[in-house]
Amino acid sequence: MTISRQYDVAVIGAGVVGCALARRYALAGADVVLIEKAADILDGASKANSAILHTGFDAPPGSLEQACIAEGYDEFMAIRERLNLPVLKTGALVIAWTDEEEAQLSRLMEQARQNGVTDFRRLTREETLAAEPQLSPTLRASFRVPREVVIDPWSTPLAYLKQAIALGAVLMRSAEVKAGRFDGNAWGLDTTQGTLKANLVVNAAGLYGDIVDQRLVRENTFTIRPRKGQFVVYDKPAAALTHHILLPVPTKTTKGIVVCPTVFGNVLVGPTAEEQDARDRADLVPETLDALRRRGEQILPALAAQEITAVYAGLRPATEEKEYRISHRADLNYVTVGGIRSTGLSSALGTATHVFRLTERLAQWPPPDAVPWPSVPNISESAPRDWHSAGHGGMVCHCEMVTEREVAAALSGELGAKSLAGLKRRTRVTLGRCQGFHCLHRLAEMTERHFDTPIAMPLGDHGR
Repeated sequence: MTISRQYDVAVIGAGVVGCALARRYALAGADVVLIEKAADILDGASKANSAILHTGFDAPPGSLEQACIAEGYDEFMAIRERLNLPVLKTGALVIAWTDEEEAQLSRLMEQARQNGVTDFRRLTREETLAAEPQLSPTLRASFRVPREVVIDPWSTPLAYLKQAIALGAVLMRSAEVKAGRFDGNAWGLDTTQGTLKANLVVNAAGLYGDIVDQRLVRENTFTIRPRKGQFVVYDKPAAALTHHILLPVPTKTTKGIVVCPTVFGNVLVGPTAEEQDARDRADLVPETLDALRRRGEQILPALAAQEITAVYAGLRPATEEKEYRISHRADLNYVTVGGIRSTGLSSALGTATHVFRLTERLAQWPPPDAVPWPSVPNISESAPRDWHSAGHGGMVCHCEMVTEREVAAALSGELGAKSLAGLKRRTRVTLGRCQGFHCLHRLAEMTERHFDTPIAMPLGDHGR
């Protein structure tokens, strides 16, 4: 297919940052195309994270990351009700387990103060245990950051993109960018779905950001060093064990192992921080998962009696430096948004605004007549779900209480799911205790005409 249309802005990469960028430029009146090489959005680094909306209290003071997190947090809170995005208001406890870590709490609190987060409170060991009685009594002290919250990591970027599309943006899927040329005024981009033109290109390709830079501008300002994070997810009863995000004292390289509730009613433990070369594979390692489980039980001993629902792993697009790697080539109408590691979900809206400001000289577009606010379906446990309403057609996934009506809706429209992974992120199907054992056959039937690659049925499945 050859696409001859010319756009104002082409954003490469439909992760959470790419979706936020598409939204920001569409709100400014730009004609936007979002280009994704996978069959569905959020298929790279954005598919697997801890779903925490950070305040930026522990970001490097004065850094671009801290500024984007702070601005992104404020904008998310300002718009989330209009987009029907849930928030689990947990607050976070930064817990010291050793003398050395306890000595660092004052430094971290001063860092929070420098970052404009001043509503924290230091807690003694006794006060911490009063707030979270299930914590191991071996802790030393903590401080509480009340505005750290948990959100839906998949519906959030979906809502950003849904608003962008309502404003006229176009999503191209299964469209890998292979090459490009800038003629002094506009870019010609060659993709696996054809060729298009755009006045401005924003590279938000995440794990492939340096490769896209090499293909388009023939140089790299950074090299992606994939960092794997593995997670353990506990079953619903574990949610009663903690009401806070439980954070460790961070190190120079990682925020460390977190224990926190999810908006889906579970508790997760993770992530690890493992350097690797592969960008397209995040293998699960039983020994590492066992170590994660043990660490979770050291923090919350009662987790030892809880069942594990699932394990998963994702990759973060780390680079040689900790700082965000955002660069603007004004002479080429080109921006690279790289090195957005573990805080991309929190900073996405702020990052999009920062990039827009860099390119504001090009923003000669007529603003939209009105701003639509399409809402996304609620799949969290913080509000009524579809199964609470009559006429839902019956249950497809009993573990996660996903209805036939929800699945059908998630498969329809311009943003309809094009893969089982995409359907999971829109509805929660197969994410429960049986991991799809009882619902895959029905899902295979319902998705038969929607997925390019049909659902692979387990050997011996005859339609349970």
